[in-house]
Amino acid sequence: MFSSGHYGPAVSSNRRSFLVSAGLLGAGAAVSSATPALADPSSQSGFWCPDGENPRFTIAVIPDTQYLYDEDRGDSAPLDASLRYIVDTAGEHNTVFVAHLGDLTEHGEPREFDQVSRTFRYLDQRTVGYSVLAGNHDIDSGKDDQRGPSAFTATFNPARFRTSPTFRGATKDGYNSYHVFRAAGRDWLVLALDWRPSAGGIQWAKDVLRKHPRSPVILTTHEFVHADSGDGTAQLSDFGQRLWDQLVKGSDQIFLTLNGHFWPPGRVVLRNDAGHDVHAHITNYQDRYYGGSGMIRLYRFDVERGTIDVETLSPWLLGQRPDRLNELAHQEIERTGPADAFAVPIDFKARFAGFDPRPEPPARPAKDLLVPGTVAYWRFDAKNPRDMSGNGNDLVAQKFPNDPQWSDEHHPDQPGHGSVFLNGSYFKTVPGAPMNRSTFPRGYTIEAFFKVSPNFGDTNTWSSLLSRLGTGADAGKTGDDPKEPVATLSVTGGHGVQWAVFPLNQNRISTNWGHEMPLDKWWHVAVVNDGRTTTVYIDGSKLLRNPSTPAVGISTANDSWLVGAYTYDRKVDKVYYGWIGDVRVVDHALEVSRFMLYR
Repeated sequence: MFSSGHYGPAVSSNRRSFLVSAGLLGAGAAVSSATPALADPSSQSGFWCPDGENPRFTIAVIPDTQYLYDEDRGDSAPLDASLRYIVDTAGEHNTVFVAHLGDLTEHGEPREFDQVSRTFRYLDQRTVGYSVLAGNHDIDSGKDDQRGPSAFTATFNPARFRTSPTFRGATKDGYNSYHVFRAAGRDWLVLALDWRPSAGGIQWAKDVLRKHPRSPVILTTHEFVHADSGDGTAQLSDFGQRLWDQLVKGSDQIFLTLNGHFWPPGRVVLRNDAGHDVHAHITNYQDRYYGGSGMIRLYRFDVERGTIDVETLSPWLLGQRPDRLNELAHQEIERTGPADAFAVPIDFKARFAGFDPRPEPPARPAKDLLVPGTVAYWRFDAKNPRDMSGNGNDLVAQKFPNDPQWSDEHHPDQPGHGSVFLNGSYFKTVPGAPMNRSTFPRGYTIEAFFKVSPNFGDTNTWSSLLSRLGTGADAGKTGDDPKEPVATLSVTGGHGVQWAVFPLNQNRISTNWGHEMPLDKWWHVAVVNDGRTTTVYIDGSKLLRNPSTPAVGISTANDSWLVGAYTYDRKVDKVYYGWIGDVRVVDHALEVSRFMLYR
């Protein structure tokens, strides 16, 4: 099996500066002329304290290192440098775990394991969570995990991991282990399985999963998929097929598998018995320059963004002066081909819902949302558009020409668990409603939950979530276009929001602009005026284009407010197409922490 090609380096100066400060430069002599000197990892200092609640975290993966630990022909400097890099960048990357994929050594001899043990002592001394497993070069590859004691089990055994923050247990033979780390506010489990787990080893793995039924699982083993086609597409090996049939496809918790053994690298998405994706990746660079140059993979998880960004690099080469590297070394500093640097999209909540459903927060009573100064509060979970504040600002449905459609859909953080779908209809405050006259001179907070229909088109562009009937001219304003409504919170052609208002202290329109947002997704918008300036927030995040020119209050023509319609020259011109959830209006500026979005 052969490598699929060379990829040029992509190294930034700030990254190199970090490596200088981290002490990696000079870790070995220039590879262009001599074998690097053996480094002493215990002489380096590091910091290991991952943030288990941060939705962004990293898992460092180390593929086959066998040629670096090959009798008297090896060199530990590349892997020494990789482990120092992992530890020294742990705070920057929020690295929570390190996984080796097997074939630590070339022959599995005690002296080779003595060498690799010395390298991994660097992680032991810093209580770094890591796993190792046996590859075919580490043990008698003709036998399964019942082969008996070996240099591997003499070196990497439960006794060694007694101070590990992640080690949770192993099979009696010592060849299979499991580890648990905390990340993104939950426990994640790593299975580190032997080169050839026996039936008992596989049953042990199933028992581990049964005891941790709500943990997402990453399976690491030496052989599972290969990418012999050379196009980066992986497929199950013969043994991988057996492991898939006996363990993986029936264990919905396993969402990612990582293996070495073969080259070139590749990946594939498999479908398990539950109909869910299992991402299977092979990473191995032993066939590359200098036995793979201590190449590592960084799996950067971003749970909120629903992505794993994957990066492949050699810290050993990256940390050396470019003018001292030979031509081959330059090719291996960082690998950027599609099989080496890529993104894996995963909706983690949906993917894990089958074994770890997160219960939806219960609806909140309307009275809990009636903060002091609430002018109006409309929620559509009871199919009743009355004003929950008790101030009499009730709504009346207006057909244009269709009836409103009541729905159970809602933003996950919305107080009321319901919405109204508008497609040719809107609501209007009743005649004589108190808020029809209000000018909000002390400021205001207007909030709404909404989801724009995926079929939203030109006929709906610039329709309003909430607007005020009456023109600028009706309110005595002559600037800009006096036929525009005195106030409107609109959805733009770019699927953003815009707040446009004739303030009391201006003769022209003051506008706040949002950014383009995906359709068919629930959002929360808040327009906050502190009595002087106005700021718009989306999902609690401040937007950019908020004017600093004072805009005091909201002009009025003493007419109704509209939910779901925009008027021009007092005529309904555009109707909103989508869902609207809870809407609240308060007569002063609220802190972000008091938005309906938060509990």
